[in-house]
Amino acid sequence: MKKYLFIDRDGTLVCEPEDYQVDDLSKVVFFPRVFPSLLKLQEMGFTMVMVSNQNGLGTASLPLNTFTPAHEHIVNTFHSQGLVFEQILICPHMPEDNCECRKPKLGLVRSYLSSDSWSREHSYFIGDRDTDLAMAQNMGVTGIRVGLKDATDKGDGEITDKNSPFAHIKALTWDEIVDFIKEREASLEQAKQVQGRVAKVERNTKETQISVAVDLDHCNNSSISTGIGFFDHMLDQIATHAAFNLQVKVSGDLHIDTHHTIEDTAIALGTALKQALGDKRGIGRFGFIVPMDELMATVSGQSNDELATLGDRCELVETKAEQIADSQVSVAMDISGRPYAVLDFDANFTREEINGFETQMVSHFFESLAVAMGLTLHMKVTQGNAHHQVEALFKAFGRALRPAIKVVSNELPSSKGTL
Repeated sequence: MKKYLFIDRDGTLVCEPEDYQVDDLSKVVFFPRVFPSLLKLQEMGFTMVMVSNQNGLGTASLPLNTFTPAHEHIVNTFHSQGLVFEQILICPHMPEDNCECRKPKLGLVRSYLSSDSWSREHSYFIGDRDTDLAMAQNMGVTGIRVGLKDATDKGDGEITDKNSPFAHIKALTWDEIVDFIKEREASLEQAKQVQGRVAKVERNTKETQISVAVDLDHCNNSSISTGIGFFDHMLDQIATHAAFNLQVKVSGDLHIDTHHTIEDTAIALGTALKQALGDKRGIGRFGFIVPMDELMATVSGQSNDELATLGDRCELVETKAEQIADSQVSVAMDISGRPYAVLDFDANFTREEINGFETQMVSHFFESLAVAMGLTLHMKVTQGNAHHQVEALFKAFGRALRPAIKVVSNELPSSKGTL
């Protein structure tokens, strides 16, 4: 998952002038050691977002024609040092405007808070004021105060107030901030290694109440209860063949139909798998065949170009690519962070229902899981017994997932530096 540094501008990236407005090039003074420090943090995998209040931007008190040259100079200088902000978020209002985007309110970062693609635990908000630390608290990330001395030394209440709940938080230099984050990240990693790759997700709606827990480093003793017996059996096939422990408890509106129970379970399972994988460092990433978004490339370590597939008895077999028969199923996946599903079986099931489980929900289950997990997924099944078709797909998915989630190194399996 992505890790973010949400960073204030004035008083944090650049020194704040006496009048609190960086509205002229002569006022742009970069904070000591900010460039080498952010480069180190960027190398650690952090993505930067600038979040700034600019009182009355665009009004007579802070005209755009004075603000823009100084701001562009700041941003361009960071870019010249190899430091790029994913977004620059600015509130232009005055405090008395009572807007929803002024820190510490969350309007500016609403799109981030609605996404589960990044880790709150491994992200930070860095700023010099109480409002920045309150913003961190409101976002559920760790707040860090930057400064050359204790903020209380200023004594005018502009940065902090002695009665503030954040007054005790010491201001750190940028070098100290790097050390703090390194130590905290190492501590989190150590705790993760002790705990293992586990996650628990609760998903409660008006239609379903779902609890899903996964432990990717241990298998057996799974417990699954969705109220749909055949679906329980299919989920158990995934856990068994992928070799992880799965605990699922679902209470759904089965008196209406099975749709909500199956869809919401897929979303919860995909989310739990994504959380348990963390930053995905060391995983195999690929399952059997390497898909690339809408294309699928066959990759084999053997000269005869054999593919790992599941036969009509749901047994793992090695088969020449050009000899895949009608009774076989193939699954390819990439834990890529780019959800994409190509499911070539929707119209081929020979029965509409298997013991209360609608076969049309198979494609919906895997598509929902792929989106929640950030998975590129290709699946194919051909004609045969409907029970075998569905069971083969779930088993094949588990078999493909097994090498993809297995830890095989200490490296991140991506040239981009993130997954």
